[in-house]
Amino acid sequence: MSLTFDDGNADQLAGATIMNNNGIRGTFYVASGNIGVPGFLTQADLLWLAGSGQEIAGHTVTHADLPSLPLDEAKRQVCNDRVTLANWGFPTRSFAYPFAESTPAIEAVVAECGYNSARMLGDIKSRFGCSSCAYAESTPPSNPFYTKALDQSEITWTLQDYKDAVTNAETTGGWVQFTFHNVCSTSCGQLAVSQSVFSEFAAWLAPRSATMNTVTMPVGDVIGGAVKPLVNGPVGSPVTEVQNPGLETPGANGQPQCWFQGGYGDNVPVFSTVSPGHTGSVANKITMTSYVSGDAKLLPTFDLGSCAPGASEGSTYSLGTWYTSTVVTQYAVYLRTGTGSWQYWTSSPWFAAASAWTLAEWTTPPIPAGYTGISFGLSIFSNGELVTDDYSITEGVAAPAPVAAVVTEPPAEPAAAPAPEATPTEAPPAETAPIEAPPAETPAVVTPPAEPVPAEPPVTAPVAEVIPVAPVVVEVVAPTP
Repeated sequence: MSLTFDDGNADQLAGATIMNNNGIRGTFYVASGNIGVPGFLTQADLLWLAGSGQEIAGHTVTHADLPSLPLDEAKRQVCNDRVTLANWGFPTRSFAYPFAESTPAIEAVVAECGYNSARMLGDIKSRFGCSSCAYAESTPPSNPFYTKALDQSEITWTLQDYKDAVTNAETTGGWVQFTFHNVCSTSCGQLAVSQSVFSEFAAWLAPRSATMNTVTMPVGDVIGGAVKPLVNGPVGSPVTEVQNPGLETPGANGQPQCWFQGGYGDNVPVFSTVSPGHTGSVANKITMTSYVSGDAKLLPTFDLGSCAPGASEGSTYSLGTWYTSTVVTQYAVYLRTGTGSWQYWTSSPWFAAASAWTLAEWTTPPIPAGYTGISFGLSIFSNGELVTDDYSITEGVAAPAPVAAVVTEPPAEPAAAPAPEATPTEAPPAETAPIEAPPAETPAVVTPPAEPVPAEPPVTAPVAEVIPVAPVVVEVVAPTP
């Protein structure tokens, strides 16, 4: 058996403590770009895990959906994550695909980057899925870069479900991988196991190595093999302008190529396209309803060198976007660190609502030291509609007087300023109520809303933002007669 944990969530330390107390060693798949971000493990945590016998393993730099990326970008995500972990003192042999998404070409990338195996999800029989599958993966696996595992653990799993996964495999022999994301005590989310259930399961599982010949070990020990040499990902060519600025080229999951749907907080945004756009055939539309907090926006992909524009220390950047909107809007700006993670940096003043196509231009402050890329987008942070098209960025050029008036007396004051963002929205929520009309104009001097900056790093530097999940593996050998 193998108990594995995805994404490097901070509450996984509780699971590691329970495993240590029961003499169980597992595997922790971490996205290196998230390490040190609030809510995630720190480098000190990784040292403690490794020192207690737990395996540290790879999960890309930014928890990227690898099949949706250009192949060179996928290589950067996989290879550079492994290099960063090694530089921190953690040689890695095992990898897990974010979102359990892969292709034969991505499997080849993982092998090329020096890993010995890669885990998928949902290919082992349980009451939660794959009724036609076997109860266990073979040892050795037929394809080490597509190892079969149970569905990811969720809060609906009972102690008996965990036990059944083990005892079913004991009847056939083979290897079972469990995948955990959060280990919680209160306020448990969907992708969680409670500390009490996990503690009972670990206490039940540990003695079976003696009584049932069921051995629990890290994935790297199941697969075996030496730690292979490090391989750097391909160097990205400097991106000096917005890619697919008119949103005309379609990409994965219904989003424009090189763009993704970002957002956070308590709100219901619906992303769609409208035609015609400002100059081409389409533009992006966000309809916001049920707004309480946060925002929604379309952003250049948070990547390592294919889509997001590069940024240079000390330079300023003139941002431009054509838009129409029923409510005020503003730029939200993010920066890429030297290790490839993305962090919220700053926001612009507000721009007024506009019924006709209007150009919003704004020049950023100088880029702080230690950052290599920039991503930006106009955000919507109250009930209404925002349509955007034809994005641009120019280095070192002060923006002329903006065509879109910067607002100090907004026509429609949002319910609240956006709060700190934890993670971009992966997919738009289901559409609900129709949009609200903006309230009547109320003159008032208003401070532009800006996403508050977390305690670290200092105000002049971006603040970390990330993404995550976790698994568990179990190897079972048929009992000796």
